[in-house]
Amino acid sequence: MKYNEEEISRRRTFAVIAHPDAGKTTLTEKLLLFGGAIHVAGAVKSNKIRKTATSDWMEIEKQRGISVATSVMGFDYEDYKINILDTPGHQDFAEDTFRTLTAVDSVIIVIDGAKGVEAQTKRLMEVCRMRKTPVIVFINKMDREAQDPFDLLDEIESELEIATTPLTWPVDSGDRFRGVYNVFDSSMALFSPADKSHISERVSVEASSEEALEYMTAGQQEKLVGDLQVISEVYPGLDEKTYLEGDLAPVFFGSALNNFGVKELLDTFVRIAPSPLPTKAEERVVDPYEEPFTGFVFKIHANMDPNHRSSIAFVKICSGKFVRNTNYLHVRLDKNLRFSSPTAFMAQKKEVVDEAFAGDIVGLPDTGNFKIGDTLTSGEILHFKGLPSFSPELFKYIENADPQKTKQLHKGIEQLMGEGVAQLFTNTFNGRTIIGTVGQLQFEVIEYRLLHEYNARCRWEPISLYKACWIASEDEDKLADFKRRKAQYMALDTLGRDVYLADSSYMLRMAQQEFPEIRFHFTSEF
Repeated sequence: MKYNEEEISRRRTFAVIAHPDAGKTTLTEKLLLFGGAIHVAGAVKSNKIRKTATSDWMEIEKQRGISVATSVMGFDYEDYKINILDTPGHQDFAEDTFRTLTAVDSVIIVIDGAKGVEAQTKRLMEVCRMRKTPVIVFINKMDREAQDPFDLLDEIESELEIATTPLTWPVDSGDRFRGVYNVFDSSMALFSPADKSHISERVSVEASSEEALEYMTAGQQEKLVGDLQVISEVYPGLDEKTYLEGDLAPVFFGSALNNFGVKELLDTFVRIAPSPLPTKAEERVVDPYEEPFTGFVFKIHANMDPNHRSSIAFVKICSGKFVRNTNYLHVRLDKNLRFSSPTAFMAQKKEVVDEAFAGDIVGLPDTGNFKIGDTLTSGEILHFKGLPSFSPELFKYIENADPQKTKQLHKGIEQLMGEGVAQLFTNTFNGRTIIGTVGQLQFEVIEYRLLHEYNARCRWEPISLYKACWIASEDEDKLADFKRRKAQYMALDTLGRDVYLADSSYMLRMAQQEFPEIRFHFTSEF
């Protein structure tokens, strides 16, 4: 028998991803409600789900009403242990979401029924496709005026490049919304908007029967019968193998705010979603049911508790069992570490855990030992891939605005960069520090956090750059020649790797043509 087969196979670790405002955090909250992890809908105030003390820097999230950090929550539902990762929807924090997707086995995508597929959803889906991550779609806000459901399915298929199969079907939308019809068991979940905290009533009813007219108008019934006929002819049934291979997305309709259609989603999800999957390391593929413990750091969160200036490293367990107060090898540092207070998050409570299994996520107190991508094992030398930094698109010089706080500024920048909030480059020509981000909002977050967490003031100075790309070559002489000729555009990243800072797309193109022996990389993994 496989190691701890029962414990590991009952785990479901997934991320909820969406474009901002599609209702992602609301859906996450309702899933927690079913798991009894929170007891009232609305416990997640100001669009957030948070653990422990709400730390100061979360204020920026409250003011903006957006998530800027990934939250991790676990709860039990029926016989399953569910781990949800709620990700930032805002595109400026896409990198955090990309990294989170390396730590999950499947994904639920939330789409706004009125807006359909939006830009950020497409970008996130590309990452899922790259990793062959199984996807379920929840089309939200059906209690508002929504697009035609067939148009939405067509859009998902063309924009997200994945086949779909509807498992529930809406009866109208907006003020006329009557509920969703379950395609498989001929039952209808009735929509009553007044009751947000309870599970919707279900009735067994054939779509074409007289009885169905109790719940909908004759016009709605006629449309439903016609729609179901089209569904049976056009869309494939649910083939679990195709879903698990990432080629078919089951689709559900509902209203997360009204707690409607969420139970159908959850019940199907726990049944078909994958338990922990094998993880690729550079050296070999790691099976979750192996006995030795392995895991990697996919996220670092500084200052979760403002009273203690410590960070927490989030570790995804890839195989075996993690046991508190046991020595584990930190591969990059080549030293053994033991953890006396590893934590797991159950919604808003953080609790110390004695053990955790493959598929789980544990938080380890970090005093500066960890970087994103670090591996912990029972002794084997392994390196997990797939945690890239992407080429930034916005750049600014960062300068110290208060000379008396130089130490605090350096510490703050070091910790925030370690968290993966942005990327730091040191220009080798003039020694100045450049911060690169994928969005403007990150500069505001960095400035806010430096001030409120480290009591350090920074100021930004403009720099006109187009892209940062990592460069490498087998030909040492050609590399040296390139670095000499592009001296004022050369920098080092935090790991000491060469980075070319192209000031325009034209200059980048010319450099690529002029130096064919140099490889230009737009993610940090190459």
